[in-house]
Amino acid sequence: MQPLYDIESKERRDYKTSLNEIKTLLSLAFDNNRPKEQLVLEEVYNYVYERIGIIQDANNKNEVEELKALINKYMEFDYETFFNLIIELSNNCCVEDSPTCGDCPIRNYCEQYRTKKVMEQKNSDNPLLIDLFSGAGGMSLGFKHAGFNIALANDVEKCCIDTYTHNHPEVPIESVVLDDIKNLLTYAEQLLPNKEIDLIIGGPPCQGFSNANRQRLIDDPRNKLYKHFVEFVNLIKPNFFVMENVRGMQSISDQIIEDFEQLGYNVHCEILNAADFGVPQNRERIIFIGNLIGVDSKQIFSEIRQKAKEIDTHVLKDALYGLRELKASTIKNSTELDTEKSGRKIDKNNYYGKENEYINLINNSKKSKFVFNHKARYNNDRDIEIFGRLNQGDKSDDPKIADIMPYKNRNHIFKDKYFKLQNDKFSKTITAHMKFDCNMYIHPTQARGLTPREAARVQSFPDIYFFKGPYTKTYMQVGNSVPPLMGRGIAKVIKEYIDKFKEDKSLNEKSSVGV
Repeated sequence: MQPLYDIESKERRDYKTSLNEIKTLLSLAFDNNRPKEQLVLEEVYNYVYERIGIIQDANNKNEVEELKALINKYMEFDYETFFNLIIELSNNCCVEDSPTCGDCPIRNYCEQYRTKKVMEQKNSDNPLLIDLFSGAGGMSLGFKHAGFNIALANDVEKCCIDTYTHNHPEVPIESVVLDDIKNLLTYAEQLLPNKEIDLIIGGPPCQGFSNANRQRLIDDPRNKLYKHFVEFVNLIKPNFFVMENVRGMQSISDQIIEDFEQLGYNVHCEILNAADFGVPQNRERIIFIGNLIGVDSKQIFSEIRQKAKEIDTHVLKDALYGLRELKASTIKNSTELDTEKSGRKIDKNNYYGKENEYINLINNSKKSKFVFNHKARYNNDRDIEIFGRLNQGDKSDDPKIADIMPYKNRNHIFKDKYFKLQNDKFSKTITAHMKFDCNMYIHPTQARGLTPREAARVQSFPDIYFFKGPYTKTYMQVGNSVPPLMGRGIAKVIKEYIDKFKEDKSLNEKSSVGV
């Protein structure tokens, strides 16, 4: 991890944001009580340099003074108290083998912690993957939970890279690349470790796919990105690849399979539903799996489906469990404003230790004392009234809202423009459209749309996963993601094949040497 603050950097906004996030976490962790003992500033400088990595050189007084000035200017939190809070918390949470490290609210900002995680991954024998078009990292997370390590991740959205970097401290920051995949192809090999890459995963953007004629889809320039995915697979030649996309891509699946088969891969694709993997939403996606190890990829799908039958089904109320009640914001252009009424970017988790089965599942048995991104968006009075009148399962053509429905003359087109989700059923598919409005994702019992955290829960992201960037872009990141639980279900089967292949290969090599 690069220091949060680089004296040469012009990105003061990112620096200020990170400092304020740390401040909020610390304030909540200590219930706004300051530590009794205050350390001298020299000790603070050295600690910040060695542990947290906020400054590059503890002996550079100009750098320290500029840091101090920025904190005092932006944070309304005096410098000494700020770093003493960090010290007190990190001494308990970021030290080696600390039993409380899982609860540490600032560990992902901590230089020492991130360095430790990078070294752990470097020394691990887990299979390695590359994640292309990674977005916020949902598929990566699922594969990580199944025992994979991440060698390289790439996306073109800065907010996605910021989210990915923050939530994957085990991946060196230089290995999470903000760039066009076309450019990355020219230098990717320089970024990779001297280890075999076992797998490439990714979901090329899919704006051009629909049910239109096949040839037009192939020629659509927006669909060239899957070709770059193919080029990347050809460059690295991993033993496996997994490519995910909207089901509309099925219309050109024969062409895509042919492209990979020309590289020597055994390829098969099927439509999978995230709901079959314990995700509380109907989310159908086409999945392509290919391998170079001589396995029938159709058999891999058969095993994925078989293992999915062992997973319990969950519904919307399982995902919304324990998140505090909020009201829609009524203040325009206030997406960064935190309030008790409409929610906060960072807040305390009042249900810590009271998690239900689903929350434990998505959290991978870890707990979080904090809730991130649980903020209700702005709605005008008319929409709030509509939300309140509708019952669960009602939509735009419901007579209860006919008198105030703004699209009533086009109900045949906009009948789903408003939809109130149902507690005891799957959610409808979470999409990036939520960045514009959440009228199709009305909370089942509250007169507002889902918050980014609620949408993330429905997508099966763990509670400790903090989405960075502007408020509306958090919806985009969540909506475009592969649900981690779905990724985990696919990954477990593929890992078994990779492990078996490596074991057989090792035995054959030993046998050859013996002969």
